[in-house]
Amino acid sequence: RSEIISKTKQLKVSNLKLSDAGSYTCEYGSHTVSILLHVFELTISLDGHFLPNEVPQLTLTQNSSKPLPNLSITLFNSNNNIVRTKPLPNNTRQKYILELKKLEATDSGTWTCHVHADSPLINQNIAFDVKVLGFQNPVLERKYATVDSTVILSWHLNFQKIIWKEGFTGQLKWKRQENATPHELLDFNVTARGEQHKTKKSSHFRFEIPESKPESTIELKLPKVHFNHSGQYQCQLSYNRRHTQNKIELVVMKVSADPVGPLPRGAKTTLICQVSSALPPNAHLLWERVNGTQADVKKSKQNEAKVELNVSAAGLWNCHLIEDNDRKISLSYPVEEAPVWISYVVTGASIGGSVLVFGLACLCIISGISWQRRRQRAKRMIRARQYLLENKTCQCQQ
Repeated sequence: RSEIISKTKQLKVSNLKLSDAGSYTCEYGSHTVSILLHVFELTISLDGHFLPNEVPQLTLTQNSSKPLPNLSITLFNSNNNIVRTKPLPNNTRQKYILELKKLEATDSGTWTCHVHADSPLINQNIAFDVKVLGFQNPVLERKYATVDSTVILSWHLNFQKIIWKEGFTGQLKWKRQENATPHELLDFNVTARGEQHKTKKSSHFRFEIPESKPESTIELKLPKVHFNHSGQYQCQLSYNRRHTQNKIELVVMKVSADPVGPLPRGAKTTLICQVSSALPPNAHLLWERVNGTQADVKKSKQNEAKVELNVSAAGLWNCHLIEDNDRKISLSYPVEEAPVWISYVVTGASIGGSVLVFGLACLCIISGISWQRRRQRAKRMIRARQYLLENKTCQCQQ
C-alpha cells in the first residue's frame, strides 16, 4: 500500500488505516527527518443511507504514537449550518460517538466534520455523505377536487436527486378514514439503476397511471372524481425492512338542491354545498349569487363540512371553498324559474285540491246526517212494532 515517488522522494501510503499511525523517519546521509502521522477514521451508521426520522450515529476514531489529544468536533450539514450533536457517555479520547438529530429528506448531501485540537495543533475537515430517501412533498398535503372533475395525485421522490444507488420498493394505498382498512392500489419497485416498475393491485375504483412523467414521480389519475373517492392516499417506501410514508388527503366537493327542479313563483328551495370531510380552521365554504348582493352570501361555520342556503329567486349561485383567503375550488348551481303555466298549474292544483277537500268534507257531513236520520227512523219503527206486539187486540168476525 506504500510507495516512494522517485522524483520528489515522497512516501505515498494508499488506503490509509488506523494502524498506519506513528512516526515516519527519513534518513539521507547525515540528515534525519521524522514526521508524526496522526490518523482519523470517520464512520456513519447504516453506511450513510437513511429514511426520514431516523437518528444517525457518527463515530470518530483517532490513533497516534503520541498521547492522544482531546478533540473538539463540529458538524456542518450540506447547507453549511452547524448541527447540534449529543455525545454518548461511553466516549474516550480514542473514540468519539456522536448522536445526530432526526433526519429529513432535505438533509441529504455532503456534510463536514471539523476536528480541532490545540496540542498538537489540529484543524482537519472530513467530508462524508448523508443520503435520506424520501419525498419532496409536504408531510401532509391536502388536495381539493369537485365532483366529475379530473385529478392527478403526485408523489415526488428524491432518489435521483441524491444519487441513491440502492434498490427499494413501494406501495400506494387508499382508505376512506384514518381508522379504516386500507385498500392496495399499486405496487412499484425501483432498481439500483433507477428503473421503475409498477403493478396495479386493486379495481376498487377506476384510476389510471400516467406514463409521461419523470421516473422519480409516482402519479395516480382519477379521470372522473366521485364523492366516495375522498380519503387518504398513502405512498409508502420500503428499504431494508424500514419504511417511510407520505399522505395526500383528497377532499371532494358537491352541490345540490332540495327540492330539485325549476322554482315556481313564490316557492323556495334549499341549496346544499358540502365537502367529504371536515375543513381545517383556516378554510370555509361560501355560497354567493352571481351579480347578487351581500344578502345573497352565506358562509359555513368553523370546521363545518356543509352549508345550506334558502333561496326564493332564480339565478346562478356559486359555492367556493376558500383556504387562507384563496379560492381553491368552485361549483355553480343554476336555479331556474318555472314557466308561468307551471305556476298556474300549481296554483290551480292547490285551489282544486282545496275545493276537492272541501267537497269531500261536505259529502261526509251530508252522508253522516242522512245515516243518522235513517238510524233514528229505524229505531222508531222498532219501538212501534214492539208496542203493537205488546198491546195487540182480537177482532171477531160478524
